[in-house]
Amino acid sequence: MAFRCPVHRLVGPLGWLLLAQAGLLGWSATRHSPSIDELGHLGGGLHLWRTGTFAVYRVNPPLVRAVATLPLYLAGIELADYSIDPVPPARPEFDLGRQFVDRHGARAFWYFTVARWACIPFALLSTWVVHRWAADLYGPPAGAFAALLWVVCPNVLAYAQLITPDSGAAAFGALAGYTFWRWLKTPTWGAAALAGLTLGAAELCKTTWLLLVPLWPTLWVVYRAGRGARWGREIGQLTTAFAFARMVLNVGFGFEGTGTALGDLPFVSKTLTRGLDDDGRGNRFAGTVAGRLPIPVPVNYLLGIDVQKSDFEARLPGYLRGEWRNGGWWYYYLYGLLVKTPVGTLVIFAAAVCSTLVRNTRTGDRRDELVAIAHGVGVVAFVSSQSDLNHHLRYILPGLPFLFVWMGRMMSYDGPRPTVWRLGSWTAGVAAAVSSLAVYPHSLSYFNEPSGGPLRGGEHLVGSNIDWGQDLLYLKRWLDDHPEARPVGIAYYGYVDPHTAGIDFFLPPGHPPVDGTSDLGGPRPGWFAVSVNFLRGARYMATDENGAVRSIDRPSFSYFRRFQPVAAVGYSIRIYHVTESECNRVRAELGLPPVRSARTEGR
Repeated sequence: MAFRCPVHRLVGPLGWLLLAQAGLLGWSATRHSPSIDELGHLGGGLHLWRTGTFAVYRVNPPLVRAVATLPLYLAGIELADYSIDPVPPARPEFDLGRQFVDRHGARAFWYFTVARWACIPFALLSTWVVHRWAADLYGPPAGAFAALLWVVCPNVLAYAQLITPDSGAAAFGALAGYTFWRWLKTPTWGAAALAGLTLGAAELCKTTWLLLVPLWPTLWVVYRAGRGARWGREIGQLTTAFAFARMVLNVGFGFEGTGTALGDLPFVSKTLTRGLDDDGRGNRFAGTVAGRLPIPVPVNYLLGIDVQKSDFEARLPGYLRGEWRNGGWWYYYLYGLLVKTPVGTLVIFAAAVCSTLVRNTRTGDRRDELVAIAHGVGVVAFVSSQSDLNHHLRYILPGLPFLFVWMGRMMSYDGPRPTVWRLGSWTAGVAAAVSSLAVYPHSLSYFNEPSGGPLRGGEHLVGSNIDWGQDLLYLKRWLDDHPEARPVGIAYYGYVDPHTAGIDFFLPPGHPPVDGTSDLGGPRPGWFAVSVNFLRGARYMATDENGAVRSIDRPSFSYFRRFQPVAAVGYSIRIYHVTESECNRVRAELGLPPVRSARTEGR
């Protein structure tokens, strides 16, 4: 009689996957310093709990940051300043986050860890949905297969460990899509209400899910075509679903400003303004019939969309394959997926496309698959259409669960040689897991092998795709292990002052000089640690040795690429030991006079 582990029978494959995912995310959350946007979300979340207002970080709805900061609020952890009441386009959340770190010092790293742990259930929910939906469509093995691919996906491991809204948006967006599909299968009033409740929760995570307002009616018409639907009844149910979604959205914002006249809002985007005032605000609806209409959503939900639209209209510089461009590329996110997705997953995706075209699976109605595919493709297409701002691959994360559900179809492949196809799919899945976990816990910097791996990721993408300020604690550990690398110059791409992590440093000399100051300029001999973003010419801010924030408005540190790094810290920071001879070689290449050390000058 074969022995069966009672624990395995109790937990099951999904349970083990959820335990593994929680462990992976929980551990990586302890290892990394706060990423740039996390400071804003933590500051905005604490401000929300303390004041009950939603104006701070209004460009993102409040659900995820509220969940993240609830443990801190209950523990009495405070910000330094609650008096701000920002008017668009003000974005004070990052100042609040920096003030939080300055106030709490090194203890702040632990508080960020706690906030991250509070967000792990979002990732677990998305895994459950992927498993359940794929199993419903293609059978239990497909559920386990799709969930495994999702759990080990480096993009999931990267962003589900943070307190940014992307993982929460993926979870509730997937749940909304799943409940909508269940309503299509069995159109009852209860199913419609549940779909609406989950849609409202998704919209409280990210405004991307406004996409579902036109998408769901379209899918409903396609799904019902030729089926003799009870059109009147189902129109009523779908309308009820949207009514429930609006109710959840308003409740989540405490009905803040709901019913305000449209013409009274201080818009800042070109789309919604006309005749700006001295503060750069206006309203194209003021004085019109439309302007007297009450808005059906919270005021800061609408103002957040407006401020985000203004950011897009600014056509901020984007980076792709070594090129900086104001605006972006229509294929930016497709390219990002190509280089930041394991090859094994890409192979499974290609196989799923082929098998879909020839329909070699034991599935029922193809319209059931269409619902999942349309949600995923819809998000990718919608985000790609906003090509004026190409910065973050994470923007399409909410659309990925649906594609992983669909890739589960390879477990129900029923064409020629089905065993070979299924075995090949599992082999590709295991290869994807190995590729991803080989880089863990540095999943945010993951790039697949054909792209050159994470050490060459900066040749393809920068920003939150590789270097988001997450490796400051790793730099501290490296410096502790290498006392010879002192004094050290640090150009760190992040809001946290390295002094907070216990690092003594100076800001490296720039070329051209940083801030237009009269420093001697680089290159100079010595030890240096430089963020990949600065190496690639990013323009941002950096903290100097006095704790002052300096504006890096020119590619002042990209000259370090002329030197060979001696080490890499977590893939986002390079370590350089520049000797006098190497320094003078590069200075000659840049048309600069040589430097002479005290030892050389004494000869």
